[in-house]
Amino acid sequence: MILYLARRLAAVAGVLLAIAAATFVIFYVLPSDPAAAACGKTCSPERLTAVRRHLGLDEPLWRQFADFLAGLFTGRTLGSGQYAIRCDFPCLGYSYENSVPVWDLLLDRLPVSASLAVGAAALWLLLGLGAGVTAALRKDTFTDRALMVGAVAAASLPVYFTSVVLIHGVIRTAGLLPYPAYQEFSDDPLGWASNLLLPWTALALLYAAMYARQSRGSMIEAMAEPYIRTARAKGLPERTVIVKHGLRSGMTPILTIFGMDLGGLLAGAVITESIFGLPGVGRLFYGALVSADQPVVLGVTLLAAFFIVVANLAVDLLYAVVDPRVRY
Repeated sequence: MILYLARRLAAVAGVLLAIAAATFVIFYVLPSDPAAAACGKTCSPERLTAVRRHLGLDEPLWRQFADFLAGLFTGRTLGSGQYAIRCDFPCLGYSYENSVPVWDLLLDRLPVSASLAVGAAALWLLLGLGAGVTAALRKDTFTDRALMVGAVAAASLPVYFTSVVLIHGVIRTAGLLPYPAYQEFSDDPLGWASNLLLPWTALALLYAAMYARQSRGSMIEAMAEPYIRTARAKGLPERTVIVKHGLRSGMTPILTIFGMDLGGLLAGAVITESIFGLPGVGRLFYGALVSADQPVVLGVTLLAAFFIVVANLAVDLLYAVVDPRVRY
């Protein structure tokens, strides 16, 4: 297990290094004027001069990349003299549109995106696995067909359509919930949940549909295995056979896609956060695209890559916990 973990951590480090190199090339090598691209739409000539000094464009490319990597792990000082700006660990860049390090912007928005992602993930797992397992256990019945038709219908609806329908139906027409305005969990747990319920639902309906279809197929395949017949022949209760033997082995493909989905959402759900007005990383990313705030776009890209890679590592380690057939 320790040797496997060491190999996986080395692989994670290699992937993150490759992603950092790719983003550096895209944002700092390919543009004809990296300083103008990083400075944004509202850049003054004086600020552009400072940005050129911060980026060290007169240095060799290998030196620029080395400074870029060093900033990710130890922080760095951008520029020198009167142009110097300290960018603490982890230095993902400096937003000249907001006059603040990118990591400070992300750190302020991360709790919102994390709350949205974790709550939606819990809801779509509950709905998706419940519908998929129920359909698998009632294969080729009316219940199976009804659940799968509903899953296909939910998966075909884009999240912005579902969000608008929920806002109009639940908030404007019925008046059951207030329009989402993010509150800290520590300040008001009930207000935190009520303000995020509709965004959770909009995301969960889309993902739950895909998880229902995937879990149905996995459960049908798992329940046809010889060890399931052996467990039943031993006289084990049907609930034990389904949960302990069928569901655990059928969860492996679900874990795989769950790691990718959750890792991506932790870095922001652009459409959902924009529609519901949530000040998360996704909305920050959208604003950076509109204002051409390149350092923020780069920072969100690196953050998303980190979450996805780490989530996949966690999924690999959970395989042995969920499926007893897996050994490292």
